[in-house]
Amino acid sequence: MKNVEKIVKAILEEVRRDGDKALLKFTRKFDGVSLTTKSLRIPEEVLEESLNRVSVEFKQAVLKVKKNIEVFQRKVLPRSWMMTRQGMTLGEKCTPMESAGLYIPGGKFPYPSTVLMTAVPAQVAGVKRIAMVTPPGNVIHDVLAAAVMCGIKEVYSVGGAQAIAALAYGTETIPMVDMIVGPGNMYVAMAKKLVFGDVGIDSIAGPSEVIIIADDSVRSEYVVSDLMAQAEHSSGAEALLLTRSKKLAKVVRHKIGRFPNIKIKVVNTMAEIIKLVNARAPEHVELLTRQARTLSKSITNAGAIFIGNYSPNAVGDYYAGPSHVLPTGGTARFSSGLSSADFMKRSSIIEYTQKALNKAAPDIIAIAEREGLKFHASSVIQRGRT
Repeated sequence: MKNVEKIVKAILEEVRRDGDKALLKFTRKFDGVSLTTKSLRIPEEVLEESLNRVSVEFKQAVLKVKKNIEVFQRKVLPRSWMMTRQGMTLGEKCTPMESAGLYIPGGKFPYPSTVLMTAVPAQVAGVKRIAMVTPPGNVIHDVLAAAVMCGIKEVYSVGGAQAIAALAYGTETIPMVDMIVGPGNMYVAMAKKLVFGDVGIDSIAGPSEVIIIADDSVRSEYVVSDLMAQAEHSSGAEALLLTRSKKLAKVVRHKIGRFPNIKIKVVNTMAEIIKLVNARAPEHVELLTRQARTLSKSITNAGAIFIGNYSPNAVGDYYAGPSHVLPTGGTARFSSGLSSADFMKRSSIIEYTQKALNKAAPDIIAIAEREGLKFHASSVIQRGRT
């Protein structure tokens, strides 16, 4: 990882210094694509044309998913509030960020679903400017059509750490943003880590992962397909089955065969299984058991929890409404999946009457004087004299 950090630091510094020139250089070097400054941004007519190149079924599916995400994200959206009592008015003012950058990864598979899962929460929050970056090889009709259907008009053909640098610091063509979200490879993740503080980020995403808890009530085919679905993301993806059933473990192991990133473990008690899951804090947990909903109450560390035999991971990845951009690598111990709340800032509101300040004054003065901050105390004392 130290070598990755060194490489990414050099990329960030060069893009910060040389702007578009560096973007074009790194795009030639890493993507094998020669662009010009004018071709960094994808023209709106090209975006619109992508709608004509995708199937009606795809567009209908995108619209349904977009609606599902909007409904869910409105539920979790923080709202301003105020309360008044005894001369004090307190509250929070919730304000959307002005701008956000979406990183849509390329690589082995295209991810139009990630366009939806990042853009719609930002839109629900009320972000005015949303810019999307994606590697040149990922500039395909499905991805562009999803962007258009999400109302995104600002799309750039650039990927990797250089794209994160452009969003964080700005170039002649790509204006900087306030927040960068979306998954990517180790170089993208490292770039997000290094620019955090100059801009906000959602998380430092690693390889995708799932833990499936299953008992002998579930059909083995469900377990096998869900493990394989996770494993197909990449060679780094992790899929683990935890079960008390030796029979189920044997059947699943036989059907899967040799698959290096799928593990199967037989555990003696459900209490041990829960302990293992909460210690690992995985991105996804599937509960394929008789009492799945009851069991879910014991899961305290997970990005997303899928309850029952008919809630496969794919429902969350594509359709249900929560974003599929989730904490990985154990970070579910202290973080959550991307939501509309991540694009909001909260400002405290504090308003006191003179009577309320006079009542609080002795306590404020006592603490300020104890800390040696005499002008803090004086600012309260002066107002008590008017």
